[in-house]
Amino acid sequence: MSLKQLRIGTRASQLALWQANWVKSELEKRYPEMEVTLVKIKTIGDKILDVPLAQVGGKGLFVKEIEEAMLRGEIDIAVHSMKDVPTEFPEGLGLHCITEREDPRDAVISKGVKFADLPKGAKIGTSALRRQAQLLKVRPDLQMVVIRGNVETRMKKLDTEGLDAVILAAAGLNRLGFTENVTELLPTDLSLPAIGQGALGIECSLRNEAVKETIDFFNHPETSYAVRAERALLKRCEGGCQVPIAAFGEVTGDQLKLTGFIASVDGTRTLKESIIGPVDACEHLGSELAERLLRNGGKEILEEVYQREIGRVDENV
Repeated sequence: MSLKQLRIGTRASQLALWQANWVKSELEKRYPEMEVTLVKIKTIGDKILDVPLAQVGGKGLFVKEIEEAMLRGEIDIAVHSMKDVPTEFPEGLGLHCITEREDPRDAVISKGVKFADLPKGAKIGTSALRRQAQLLKVRPDLQMVVIRGNVETRMKKLDTEGLDAVILAAAGLNRLGFTENVTELLPTDLSLPAIGQGALGIECSLRNEAVKETIDFFNHPETSYAVRAERALLKRCEGGCQVPIAAFGEVTGDQLKLTGFIASVDGTRTLKESIIGPVDACEHLGSELAERLLRNGGKEILEEVYQREIGRVDENV
């Protein structure tokens, strides 16, 4: 069944529009007779820019309003950065495709100075507790500064806020043409990526067979196995995208290696373990690794993190 038109829901940020336009372009190449349009939607995460995301509270800060538009029938699919997608969906909606992953690593943007050579007490701009915890584990002398805004805005804060470096996802920098601004790519054993980092997810109504058939070609099996394992770990830990949890799946042949990480915000307590198994058991592997981390002290660490952030939200009410 061929569709005559398809409406794509997206945030209006520069990166989100690049991602949605890429999906639009690929659809138009494959279905030249189909009309593909973008519908820009502002989410709560886009509206609240003066508070760290970890203090906003809740999950789905960048997808909720888009999903509501889909449930109202205003859009047919939604394009998300996978690291922003909650592990639970409204009834009837779900991820149908996970695209091939871009570079999953974190990138350092500085004035030519690599991470290891940053001066003592250097000020680092980042929006993620995950990055903060991992970098403080290696360099407890660093001063972490929470930065918000789109990719270009965050890069400018290197100068406007007197920072020594900012840490951003390499995938977004590559997609927007800022690769040359990168001073260094951090290895995953130093900074394990966010769950799903570098991949895009396409959400739709699971009951709409025509839409599902139309977008099937976007799904990349190896990336899907890896990201599904990462998300299973996140789901078992009951974490959102703004807690110090990280996971990274790597597929070799029919085997998947998944590494998971849980930490206190200041990086003084960290847990890191890996598991290997068949790709078709990806979600089981993610849940099993999460259980190990939780049993080995991760449960207590996360309880403290959640209590800390709830307390900080209360202070701002």
